[in-house]
Amino acid sequence: MTVDPKLWWYVARASGVTAMVLASSSVVWGVALSSRLTRRPRPAWVLDLHRYLGGLTVTFVGVHLGGLVADNFTHWGLSDLFVPLATNWHPIPVAFGIVGFYLLIAVEITSLLMKRLPRRVWYAIHLSSYGLWVLAMVHSFTSGTDRHAAWFLATLAIPGLAVVVITLFRWFTRGSERRPRKRAGTHTPAPA
Repeated sequence: MTVDPKLWWYVARASGVTAMVLASSSVVWGVALSSRLTRRPRPAWVLDLHRYLGGLTVTFVGVHLGGLVADNFTHWGLSDLFVPLATNWHPIPVAFGIVGFYLLIAVEITSLLMKRLPRRVWYAIHLSSYGLWVLAMVHSFTSGTDRHAAWFLATLAIPGLAVVVITLFRWFTRGSERRPRKRAGTHTPAPA
């Protein structure tokens, strides 16, 4: 039995698409967590699912990179994968992916260290998830060999639209979610 010589190229393509769908799902779930779409107090599994989706995204990005290195057709070296503009294969779109990868690593590491970081630092880095998502989408739609295929466009457009819709919902409802501040001089009696 012969193994298809393009096996690793297929692995790289499939894992890249899977990573993008997972990243979109993680963003959607994260925005839902930070909005009034989820009830409060939330069960622990709600936050765990968001973390799990983020971890799976990192895993599939790793498989994507490994598939590119293992592929004998395209010949990707480490500098092609980790240094922006170092590759000859669509250097600008690939650079978007590389910068997105570094943001993904920063978001994941700071999420794992969240309890040890000042909340403002963690939050600022976590907000870069929006930029990471945009960079990854640009990378997906401009560098991949499947970027013109209908299945590819549908596979990424549907979760992409979900990210845009829930982000706009969050943006336009964020003022209504804030707790009203107490006026100076008012006192709330302690419960009996």
